[in-house]
Amino acid sequence: MTEELDYEQARDQLAEVVAKLETGGLSLEDSLALWERGEALAKVCDQHLAGARERIEKALAAVESPDRK
Repeated sequence: MTEELDYEQARDQLAEVVAKLETGGLSLEDSLALWERGEALAKVCDQHLAGARERIEKALAAVESPDRK
């Protein structure tokens, strides 16, 4: 399920997880489950950002290429 989220969805859910963890009052088990969920969401965000970075680098390389006509 996490893999199907777009960047904004993953980022928003990650923010919710962080807010819940920061408020405290959770059991250790609930805190660990939220932490694991947060790690998975952060990974999804990183993957989206890496993909965007790659697309930008390719676009810049195409523009800067001396073979461009």
